[in-house]
Amino acid sequence: MPGERVLILGAAGRDFHNFNVLYRSDPEHLVVGFTAAQIPNIAFRLYPSELAGPLYPDGIPIFPESDLERLIREMDVDRCVFAYSDLSNQEVMEIASRVLSCGADFELVGQRTMLRSSKPVVAVCAVRTGAGKSQTARYIVNQLRSSGLNPVVIRHPMPYRDLLEEAARRYSSLEELDSAGLTIEEREEYEAHIRMGTAVYAGVDCEMVLRAAEREADIIVWDGGNNDLPFVKPDLWITVADAMRPGHELTYYPGSVNFRCADIIVINKVNTAPEDAAASIENNAAQLNPRAMVFKAASAISVEDPDLIKGRRVLVIEDGPTLTHGGMPSGAGRIAAEICGASEIVDPRPFAVGSIRETLERYVHIKDALPALGYYPEQMRELEESINRCDCDAVIIATPVDLRRVMSINKPSTSVRYELIDPDNMLADAIRKHLNRMGV
Repeated sequence: MPGERVLILGAAGRDFHNFNVLYRSDPEHLVVGFTAAQIPNIAFRLYPSELAGPLYPDGIPIFPESDLERLIREMDVDRCVFAYSDLSNQEVMEIASRVLSCGADFELVGQRTMLRSSKPVVAVCAVRTGAGKSQTARYIVNQLRSSGLNPVVIRHPMPYRDLLEEAARRYSSLEELDSAGLTIEEREEYEAHIRMGTAVYAGVDCEMVLRAAEREADIIVWDGGNNDLPFVKPDLWITVADAMRPGHELTYYPGSVNFRCADIIVINKVNTAPEDAAASIENNAAQLNPRAMVFKAASAISVEDPDLIKGRRVLVIEDGPTLTHGGMPSGAGRIAAEICGASEIVDPRPFAVGSIRETLERYVHIKDALPALGYYPEQMRELEESINRCDCDAVIIATPVDLRRVMSINKPSTSVRYELIDPDNMLADAIRKHLNRMGV
């Protein structure tokens, strides 16, 4: 009989990866279940036997984290493994206290879950959700391609639908995204890469994903999710810190680990942050990770149709996770509205319906912005209805997804894009030097 009964606390990503790497073939432990948090409607599913392996012929149940204490008692749990990201240190310890008070052990698992690749790997991680990790990853992909390499992106998994179908997927066209019926959250991370001509791999089984990507790539870019650690061991570890949130590199898990482990730290959004913010982060880098190279970068905003905003009452739609568990009150859409001279930013609360309304009620810090949430089809319909009910003249779409591809918006709309600006190409030069040392 297994010596220890394990419950993995997750949010549909790191939890499955930790299981696959550490427990799937380990007869000395029995994983009795997963718990689910952060993402709506991902509990009450089953991690299928086809993915769980022969030791789990019935699969593994997934429960809501709100039932944690009951599960520990009723399932006689010995150890809870914490396996999701972008929480304050205080929040992590509150969960640990819940576990320990029930008599189970609490564990954080680190770099031993990283897979080894046969190809060079550049990992792009972040201190917080919404720091600008994805735009940094796109910038790096461009630098690699300009050096004559064929980069392929592996995205942090977002398995919110059928887990077996999402074991390992490859996307290289917008039409493939359309036909796959992806969530808005998935499209947010895939669309911009695909528009640049970069293939994106993602899936529940990262080993399977990695091996498929290796057959195509000269070099792999790990585009991490939230502020999670890389699932693949990097040869070059880049961490993006947010000048709009100085100090978070000290107080958020596991963003602080990324900050301490990075070969390169990119302090993003210096063009919109207070002047002393970047200096504060630089000082923390010197204390916690003095070997890292530190660069400042700007997040440049471009608007598809500025005239659609000027003098008008606008609804601003921002990247969903950045506003929710990322904790930002607003984002690039609000900046675009102010720069382009909107007469008013309309409060979406009176017009929101269903889960969109509930989200705005829960995250009271959100400032006159509509988070582009679409974790499941009904929520996408609720987002569409919330937009179309809004009393405004125009809509600013400042999420990486072109929402007009996945829903019908009954008002004039314009998209906002944001890209990394590397002053004097200092970051690009540093990447090339690292590639030379890696023998690439």
